[in-house]
Amino acid sequence: MALLRLQTQHFRNLAPTDLTFSPSVNLIYGENGSGKSSLLEAIGYLGLGRSFRVNRHEAVVCHGTQRLTVFGEIGNDDGAHKGSGHRIGLSRDLSLGETRLKVDGERVRSLSAVARHLPVSVIDPGTFDIVAGGPGKRRQFLDWSVFHVEHGFSALWQQFQRSVSQRNKILRNGRIDESLRRIWDRQYVALAEQVTEARRAVFERFHPLLVAVLEDVGVVWSNDLKIEFFPGWDRKLGLADVLESHRDQEAKMGHTLYGPNRADMRVKYQGRPVAETLSRGQQKTLVILMKIAQGQLLKASGRQCTFLLDDINAELDEPHREMLAGKLRDLGSQVFITSIEPPRPEKLWRESMPDFKVFHVEHGEFTLRNL
Repeated sequence: MALLRLQTQHFRNLAPTDLTFSPSVNLIYGENGSGKSSLLEAIGYLGLGRSFRVNRHEAVVCHGTQRLTVFGEIGNDDGAHKGSGHRIGLSRDLSLGETRLKVDGERVRSLSAVARHLPVSVIDPGTFDIVAGGPGKRRQFLDWSVFHVEHGFSALWQQFQRSVSQRNKILRNGRIDESLRRIWDRQYVALAEQVTEARRAVFERFHPLLVAVLEDVGVVWSNDLKIEFFPGWDRKLGLADVLESHRDQEAKMGHTLYGPNRADMRVKYQGRPVAETLSRGQQKTLVILMKIAQGQLLKASGRQCTFLLDDINAELDEPHREMLAGKLRDLGSQVFITSIEPPRPEKLWRESMPDFKVFHVEHGEFTLRNL
C-alpha cells in the first residue's frame, strides 16, 4: 500500500493542498522554508500520529488558526486504489482540545487505528541518533516494528502503560500498602512479560535481516558488531524477583526502575558502544541499513513501508545516497525525498530507474514538474 493522495488545511506554511503522488518515488525540491519538510511532516502525521520534528501539536498549526486537517488516500502500489485501499484522516482543534480521527469515513478512537494503515519511516538528521543516542530512541525504533508486525501490540502496550502508571502512583504514595503493591506487581509482571516476548520475537526476525544487508553491502567492520536485545532487567533473574529485591530502591525513587520501560537494543562494536567506537559516517551507514532491514521485515509480513527522506544531501555523501536509493528501489517502497536543488535522479539510480514524480514547492505551493 502507498499514499496516493494527500490533502491538508492549516498545516504549517502549506497552502491548502491536494496532491496526487507516485506509488514509487516522489522528489520534492525548493528553497529552505518553502514547505518541503512540512509536506513530509504532514505525511508523517498520518503514519505516526504526531510530528517527527516537534513535540507540541500547537507548533504545526498554521499561524493565526486553531485547527489543522490532514487527509490521505491509501492504495495498492499499482495505483488501483478504488475499493481496495483506505481513506484516513485526522483533525486537531486547539481551541477545543479535540482530536478527530477517521478511517474510511468512520470515527475511530485511537491514533493507532489510523497509523497502522500507513507505516512511515523517517530518515532525517535526527534519525542518526538511533545508535548514538539513549535507549529511548532504540526502543522507539523496535516498537515501531512490533506495532506494524505483531497484531494487538498497541492494545497490549496501552494496558502495560496503565499498569506502570498505577504502580508508580503506589510507589510515590510514601506509605506502601504491601498487599496492594503485590496485586499491582503481579499484573505489571504479567503484562511486562507479554510486551517483552513480542519485542523479542520481532527482534529475532529483524536481526538476521540486518546481518544479511550488512554483508550484502560489504561493511568491513560488521564482523565485530554486536546487537543484543535487553529486556530491561537482568536476564538471569525473573522480573518478579528483581522487583522484590529492589523494592526499597524503587520506593525511594518513586517510580518503576525495572521492566520493558528500560528495554534497549544494545549496539556495540568490539564490546563497546558504537557511539564511542564508530565514526559518524559509520554510524550513519549502520542506521541506514537498520532502516532498510526494518523495511524488509515489514515486507516479509505483507506490509509496505513509506520512507520519508528529509534533506539527505546535507547528511549523506554521494556514495551513501546512491546506496540508500538503490536499496529502497530494490525494496519496492514508496519514497519521498526532499532537496534544495533540483533533483537529479540519474545520480541516485544509475541503473534501473524507478518511476517518479517531481514537485517544486514555493511559499507552500506545489507544482508538478518534468525533468
